[in-house]
Amino acid sequence: MAVSDEQYDPQALQVKWQARWETLDPYRAGEDAGDERPRRYLLDMFPYPSGDLHMGHGEVFAIADVIARYWFQRGYNVLHPIGWDSFGLPAENAAIKRNAHPAEWTYANIETQATSFRRYGISFDWSRRLHTSDPEYYRWNQWLFNRFFERGLAYRKGGLVNWCPQDQTVLANEQVVNGHCERCGAEVVRRELTQWYFKITDYADRLLEDMDQLGGWPERILTMQRNWIGRSEGADVRFQIEGRDEPVTVYTTRPDTLYGATFFVVAADAPLAEELCAPDRLAELEAYRAQVAKLSDIERLATDKEKTGVFLGRYAVNPVNGERLPVWAADYVLSGYGHGAIMAVPAHDQRDLDFALKFSLPVRIVVETGLPDPAESGVATPGEGALVNSGPLDGLSKTEAITRIVEILRERGTGDAAVNYRLRDWLLSRQRFWGTPIPIIHCPDCGEVPVPDDQLPVALPDLRGEALAPKGVSPLASATEWVNVDCPKCGGPARRDTDTMDTFVDSSWYYLRYCSPGYEDGPFDVEQVRRWGPIDQYVGGSEHAVLHLMYSRFFTKVLHDMGMVDFTEPFVRLLNQGEVINQGRGMSKSLGNGVDLGEQIDTYGVDAVRLTMLFAGPPEDDIDWADVSPGASQKFLARAFRVMAEAGAASAPGVDATTGDLELRKVTHRTIDEVTRLIESYRFNVAIARMMELTTAARRAIDTGPGAADPAVREAAEALAVLLSLVTPYVAEEGWERLGHGSTITHAGWPVADPALLVQESVTCVVQVAGKVRDRLEVAPTISGAELEELALASEKVRAYLDGAPRKVIVRAPKLVNIVP
Repeated sequence: MAVSDEQYDPQALQVKWQARWETLDPYRAGEDAGDERPRRYLLDMFPYPSGDLHMGHGEVFAIADVIARYWFQRGYNVLHPIGWDSFGLPAENAAIKRNAHPAEWTYANIETQATSFRRYGISFDWSRRLHTSDPEYYRWNQWLFNRFFERGLAYRKGGLVNWCPQDQTVLANEQVVNGHCERCGAEVVRRELTQWYFKITDYADRLLEDMDQLGGWPERILTMQRNWIGRSEGADVRFQIEGRDEPVTVYTTRPDTLYGATFFVVAADAPLAEELCAPDRLAELEAYRAQVAKLSDIERLATDKEKTGVFLGRYAVNPVNGERLPVWAADYVLSGYGHGAIMAVPAHDQRDLDFALKFSLPVRIVVETGLPDPAESGVATPGEGALVNSGPLDGLSKTEAITRIVEILRERGTGDAAVNYRLRDWLLSRQRFWGTPIPIIHCPDCGEVPVPDDQLPVALPDLRGEALAPKGVSPLASATEWVNVDCPKCGGPARRDTDTMDTFVDSSWYYLRYCSPGYEDGPFDVEQVRRWGPIDQYVGGSEHAVLHLMYSRFFTKVLHDMGMVDFTEPFVRLLNQGEVINQGRGMSKSLGNGVDLGEQIDTYGVDAVRLTMLFAGPPEDDIDWADVSPGASQKFLARAFRVMAEAGAASAPGVDATTGDLELRKVTHRTIDEVTRLIESYRFNVAIARMMELTTAARRAIDTGPGAADPAVREAAEALAVLLSLVTPYVAEEGWERLGHGSTITHAGWPVADPALLVQESVTCVVQVAGKVRDRLEVAPTISGAELEELALASEKVRAYLDGAPRKVIVRAPKLVNIVP
């Protein structure tokens, strides 16, 4: 398809420049050890191949591409790789429906997306492409699992887990959203299973402390991670249970309120509840536990949920005053928090108070706050105050009382200071097929035996169709030839582990593999990671705040401890994009408000769609497609194209711009200066507005000023081409060629603003009287507020609207004076 000399044809430009980029390969990262260019590593959260690219992809990859292309223009050696997070349930479910293998659906979608990425003009280094479902990749998942196992960071245990009844697999706590599976939306239930875990809790303090390194992250993401880790300081208190030899330990952040404990609560689903229950109440407990099993942790902790529970017929003894506290089982206490039991202090904890009022249990104030009695108001008083009704603690402040009560507990041998975390170990085993097989062999004599490194990868067997249907256990269990093996230690009969790994394992270290994707002696070449890492800029969705991002940070710290990386945080800067919505709501087929990215590109062209995405607002804001206009973007690009084409036709490269129109040169250099600062602060929408203003100024100079041959017009057109290359690569490449330059604009070099042309000799100051503009004054940019006020009040136009001295004058030098008469 030929590119017209006179008309902007986006589809023709796309065909021409896609072919040219394939030949030139302009985005490949420099691998020469002698390359002295400063390095930059830009990473996009890699896509899942569940179909073609959608509008959300269109936004996030356009945002990241601006940064990559800016770095190219600034002369950096840029690593901007691409890969696919290609294991997971959607592929497996699709295979069941199609009676096929998940790989067929997966790799077909990958090729579809790869074609769309090339069309979308993203500056990827395609030589580093990877897929996590390739045996060459997941071999190293298994190798890393074995290293974690050796260090005691991978272990297997039984316990209550989150179970998705639709996907027939367990979920980590982070994958349960408002009581539902974050992938399919099914209501999650609790189930007793033996599963594999990574011991992320060993790194809880470091995950918190190292946030000091993350000044380039959004504060809200750091807050979410801090809250998820949930570190608290308090005390472990040991309560004797009547009729039981072994005491029960309770963790509390407020040991100073021990004298206010009036009952004792055990998590209904904890084994402890059954252990403490009197025989004649076991049936009631079991019926209650069946109800609790239907609730998620989030539902159980909801403050507005009606409290439920059963009395277990036993009493705990308060270690500080000897009082007998009735022991209850309830759903608002979680088995995973602390030790699965709490001392209830209803006067100073709202959930305890709600429970006490529901079951007519005593409420005793032990912190004097001056607020109404909680037993009467129904509102607990957890605030600061002096201790009362607390024996030796009376009159002490909260801090003093905590110190003293810990001393008392320690002296009596009934407790001590303790630290607790909300964070739980990462449950990583899944009962599905399309994932990395866990490289463990279970031997009746040797126990859990890792598959030797020289036998990795443990490849998936060839299962397809109905053989993959979820059965409550992994489909791999039915592959008997694959499951039954000899023990690597003793040679006796043994069985492979039939669970696969959570796909978040794949994405916890993929950014390291990109540094040396073909490396065969380890998961990555350590020297190459030292050369490129850590990642300078990461771009992706905030929905992974406590999933992928937390796991990636954990993996990096473990690898640092293994001596494989020399940094402890993987991502220096993090940029989260908003969501692309339509008509005020998220796009969905059921709402009938979906917008197809491919159709938008077919209609308006890649550049117009990218420009619309980036011009709609700051990257972190949502974009409502109903409120934007790709058609208007296309019209602007046609104007910019004509400016570059006409300037190229009228003059050749290399003319002396200093002989050109001074006013246009000032606009050009101010635009360069402002766009530079705006790009570096992620204000892409404002940067585009400045590019539009430069286009208008150049167009005016061509039509009513010195004309297209003026050197200042060429300077403006060349600057415009480079600036636009960050956002709209096709029209920028074509414009650069029309301006007489060879090769590609990618490495043209960022234009430098002349400081002498940034100096403003005068500024227009708007003078308002009672909120209405009454005059405009040309003043020096350095004018003082007092001088500007004097000039404004001396204006004849202004004085005509004043009757005597004004009541108030607001001055914002040098651009505004607002007079209140």
